[in-house]
Amino acid sequence: MSNKYPLVSICIPTYNGEAYIEEALTSAIEQDYPNLEIIVSDDDSKDNTVAIVKSYEEKTNIPIHIYRHQPKGIGANWNHAVRQSNGEFIKFLFQDDALNPQCISKMMTLMNNPKVGLVYCKRDFIYKELTPKLEDFISYYGELHQYWEDFKVTQGVLDGKQYLKDRQFLNSPKNKIGEPTNVLLRTSCFERVGYFDEVLQQVLDSDYWYRVMPYYHIGFVNESLAHFRLHDQQASSVNKQREIPDKDLVYRRYYKHLLRYLHPKNKLKLLKLYHPFFKFLVKIKRGFYAK
Repeated sequence: MSNKYPLVSICIPTYNGEAYIEEALTSAIEQDYPNLEIIVSDDDSKDNTVAIVKSYEEKTNIPIHIYRHQPKGIGANWNHAVRQSNGEFIKFLFQDDALNPQCISKMMTLMNNPKVGLVYCKRDFIYKELTPKLEDFISYYGELHQYWEDFKVTQGVLDGKQYLKDRQFLNSPKNKIGEPTNVLLRTSCFERVGYFDEVLQQVLDSDYWYRVMPYYHIGFVNESLAHFRLHDQQASSVNKQREIPDKDLVYRRYYKHLLRYLHPKNKLKLLKLYHPFFKFLVKIKRGFYAK
């Protein structure tokens, strides 16, 4: 089984997730992919999250491993889950979200290519009430893959560098891949490019997807295989405001690590922000027009 169906670790970072964790776990054990383990990294929940997870050990033959984690931020919990995993592949599933029963099996078909490090799919949304705020969010962030301009994203595999050189790379929405629940990763990515940046608060997922792209091909499944939960108070529903603290930090890292892969207009933008000579020219130009 290990050759035909390599082990996939479903990683579920949790914290006080009793409201929806049963739905997430049920979607995990209903996967039609035959070789799975479930890794739960819990950030010292004060509710019944861990007890609910333990109750599922009797409901499935899939191994469920629960690891307590001292809270140090969301990125630290994500990384802790990955470090406890045994799989050749990592499938994140957040406690509020759910997976289509064929999610992993369909995404794994693109991982047959050893050059592929990341596969993503479309996702739909779960919500209690479609408020105006959520309606606006879905309208703008619903079809993220359509925001790439220089190539048409269809079912299949592209070199990650092709994503990076797209002229829309730095434009909103910053995350054109999606949330971890709609992403499958090859575990070797973490060995090659490191882990999620624990300093970042809002864009640590897209930051990671883009760090993977210089080294791997990227697969896309043109089908909604994940369900992402929305509510008005959720950080992602207001991420235009929340991105601001991280923006300078990630731009500096794009300048340092990704500059050579980017479209010329994006290269110039970052050079004007961070290269001493270009910053000097910008200062001179502004002084000239200020006179």
